[in-house]
Amino acid sequence: MTTDHQDTDTTILDTDVLVVGAGPAGLMLATELRLGGAEVVVVDQRPGPTTESRASTLHARTMEILDSRGLLDELGTPPCEPRGHFGGVPLDLTLPSSHPGQWKVAQTRTEELLQRRAAVLGADLRRRHQLLSLEAKNEGAGRDEAGRDEAGRGGVGRGGVEAEAIGPYGPVRIRAGYLVGCDGEDSTVRRLVRAPFPGRDAARELLRADVSGVEVADRRFQRLEHGLAIAATREGVTRVMVHEFGRPAAERDGAEPDFAEVTDVWKRVTGEDISQGTPLWVNAFGDANRQLAHYRHGRVLFAGDAAHRQMPSGGQALNLGVQDAFNLGWKLAAVVRGSAGEDLLDTYHSERHTVGRQVLANIRAQVELLLGGPEVEPARALLTELVALDGVREHLAGMISGLGIRYDVEGPEIHSDEHPLLGRRLPDAWLEPAEGGVRRRTTELLRTGRGLLLSLDGDGAPALRAMAAPWSDRVAFVADRPAADGPLPAGQALLVRPDGYVAWAGSGPAGLARALTRWFGTLAADD
Repeated sequence: MTTDHQDTDTTILDTDVLVVGAGPAGLMLATELRLGGAEVVVVDQRPGPTTESRASTLHARTMEILDSRGLLDELGTPPCEPRGHFGGVPLDLTLPSSHPGQWKVAQTRTEELLQRRAAVLGADLRRRHQLLSLEAKNEGAGRDEAGRDEAGRGGVGRGGVEAEAIGPYGPVRIRAGYLVGCDGEDSTVRRLVRAPFPGRDAARELLRADVSGVEVADRRFQRLEHGLAIAATREGVTRVMVHEFGRPAAERDGAEPDFAEVTDVWKRVTGEDISQGTPLWVNAFGDANRQLAHYRHGRVLFAGDAAHRQMPSGGQALNLGVQDAFNLGWKLAAVVRGSAGEDLLDTYHSERHTVGRQVLANIRAQVELLLGGPEVEPARALLTELVALDGVREHLAGMISGLGIRYDVEGPEIHSDEHPLLGRRLPDAWLEPAEGGVRRRTTELLRTGRGLLLSLDGDGAPALRAMAAPWSDRVAFVADRPAADGPLPAGQALLVRPDGYVAWAGSGPAGLARALTRWFGTLAADD
């Protein structure tokens, strides 16, 4: 457990994992680590959840994730909009899901929800704490910056991380097995580690303001002669966003624009005067596009905007970070518990770096369509035609919603007959009990944060049950029948990771032991 004691004037904490940053990614990671049995300390400079209305969209996959942990009841029923966009071109985001479309949830609500859950699970959240330094004490010579040895194997041997922070009551020293930087696009952890962060800085930007006391017609990506204008009013507050064609991103050095800059650009683009309004929040976000070369640096890992910097086009940034954390949490907890080797952490990089690279690429394309001048109109017209074709809309909607993710769960050395669900998320579907009981959803089976071996032949699959028995502390066995009209294959079995992705599928035990070992660890000799 986390220990807390004094050494002269310094508070000393010992824990399994130190998470730096209590935004959506850091808080989701803390909940998953605690659910997996790891002790966690979270430090954040802010006094509480954000009060700024930054991200306001939860996409379908993120909603499914919250549902799989039983968090949606607290969230209530937020407004849902099935229509999204790709670079300002209208796009129907509806795909098969328990929560299709995009759900309007202010970031402050998301953070409050995750903070409550993390606290209930026992995470140690330390507000008003600023990270000053860190030292990774890796006892593994000859390893590269991603923590691999000369043979390309992951792991750093014994060791840990020691961090120094300053809190409201003085200095704090935190000793942890691992540290995860979830501290945003200007990450202190990334700077201290000197992690390579290739990409490009912002060349263009959108100005954004939440304003009360103005009457502005709603605009959905309205392209005018001199620029792009967006406006939407909810509960008496109007959010305006504007870009003037050809206007470069300003050098701001971390400062936000003033309201006068927003009103001036808005007037030049739209001809309207909103200077009489009261600004509640003003900021600018540019089209910088960067991604860490490695998400893992030995005992230090990164998630969320600390790992990738992008314009939040289509509401993807927050969702990408939450899903990073959801992928990492159960893996890091398993390594901390000793039930899995450190090579499991390498799959975090390989899976999420790939997804991040794909998201950043689609955002770069969207930025050109959004912020480009008249020269991009032919491309916009062509995309509008293509979206109407079979498969195109579904592909783009899958990228933006996160529902199209498919991980390489078998590894490059395995070449099996590919099952359509392998590497994809377990569909939300009804199950009929094999022996009495009541119907239940597959999503309900993920609430514990453990793995799942789901037999869909209804007879109890004794051979599968026996094979999985040594992993019973990590993997639950369930034998049910799929609903006749559902998406699950009757007569087969699925091994599902704690993050809901299918790691093995088959009608017999072939390959199951290998998958159990790959994702849930090698058993001890006395297991």
